[in-house]
Amino acid sequence: MNEVVETLKKIEEKYKLFQQQQFTFIRALERTREEAHDMIRPVSSIVQVQCYKDHHCYNSTDRRILNMFVSLCNELRCLCQRMETVHAGDSVTNGLLEKCKLLLNDSNDLTALRATYPHRVVNFLSIEEAKHRYGGVVSVLPIVLDSMRDWVTHSKRYLIPNVSHAPAMA
Repeated sequence: MNEVVETLKKIEEKYKLFQQQQFTFIRALERTREEAHDMIRPVSSIVQVQCYKDHHCYNSTDRRILNMFVSLCNELRCLCQRMETVHAGDSVTNGLLEKCKLLLNDSNDLTALRATYPHRVVNFLSIEEAKHRYGGVVSVLPIVLDSMRDWVTHSKRYLIPNVSHAPAMA
């Protein structure tokens, strides 16, 4: 459990750096979408961001920020797998993990996803058109991180005391 908490803290630190560069991320998406001649549909999935980075990104700053987003998603996926192995869980923790896995699925449609208070990531997208185009991809990370924090809190509060008398697992 301690390893999960430490990994989550490291990912949260990386996310803070990413969050500070949200406008750079949006500009990178704009440029790569333009290069891909894909200006009509919204950015709707993680795999779409990966595709823009791999096939339509010619600017090192854009490549770096798009790679940072994809890397954060991959690290969160790995953490989900680790959380599953820590313990079997209950309906609450299993539900939180399923939500995270669904959101982090490469091809999941994130178009309708919007982070809410206290996250201001969508509010930083100044015009309605930008909110429509990028609201899902800028919302996925804070929503997944919230769910993972909830998983840790619930696990510590309700499951770990019950597991403490169980034999140690290798």
